[in-house]
Amino acid sequence: MFQSRLTQTAAAVQAHVDVALAPLGQTDVVQAMRYAMQGGKRLRAFLVMESAELFDIPAAQAIWPGSAIEAVHAYSLIHDDLPCMDDDDLRRGQPTVHVKWDDATAVLAGDALQTIGFEWCLNPETSPIADVRATLALRLAQAAGAGGMVLGQALDIAAETAQTPLTLDKITELQDGKTGALISWSATAGAVLAQQDTAALAQYARAIGLAFQIADDILDIEGDAEKAGKRLQKDEAAGKATFVSLLGLDQAKQRARDLVNDACDAVSIYGAKAITLQETAAFIIARDN
Repeated sequence: MFQSRLTQTAAAVQAHVDVALAPLGQTDVVQAMRYAMQGGKRLRAFLVMESAELFDIPAAQAIWPGSAIEAVHAYSLIHDDLPCMDDDDLRRGQPTVHVKWDDATAVLAGDALQTIGFEWCLNPETSPIADVRATLALRLAQAAGAGGMVLGQALDIAAETAQTPLTLDKITELQDGKTGALISWSATAGAVLAQQDTAALAQYARAIGLAFQIADDILDIEGDAEKAGKRLQKDEAAGKATFVSLLGLDQAKQRARDLVNDACDAVSIYGAKAITLQETAAFIIARDN
């Protein structure tokens, strides 16, 4: 049930993105945008769609912010892979954008995907209520910007040259921004669309965001590079502190399981409607990429 819904959502988002990008033509930048938005689990879009379903928001509305968050996520990956950042040449099993094209095209494609994410949030198809669209865009700016994802990335870069490894609290702060901020936006988007309280979904999101990063740290040690579609064991090679290096492998796995339980408890107030979100939490720590 969960896997089929995830697959269906990924296909629906891809089809929507293809249509939405079609009017932009075939320039190198647009082709790089399309390339960057191919593949992936579409987990963030899935969280948008599933949180919207909790409140009976039509899929035709939710697909717009769902696609928007995938565009912003894709932009972050393009820039993260650049030589001035992580200098990666593989993403989702394919050459990274700057390798397939060049650095300038990668920067511009990332910039364009970031802005189109806001454009899609503000599209009238997202909601007939202007205040709802504005709230989604405002919260996305906060999640993606200097107090959210960008802050997390900056802290991550600084950690590479820090004289002392980060503490567990500092790593948690870093990941709350780098990974957790966009996940939180995604999981609360349905409540925003419905103009309902976001507290329970925000609690759920913080738990799965941390669980997601712990799972990534575990995959970096135990994972298969071919399945992951990217280079592994980077953090260990760089001597960076991670949840695994600080907690140990067994305790890190237990911490991830505890966070999944916390997430499931947080959305239990929605009853049977929350089952898919609870299954999503379990998937986050069971995935192999």
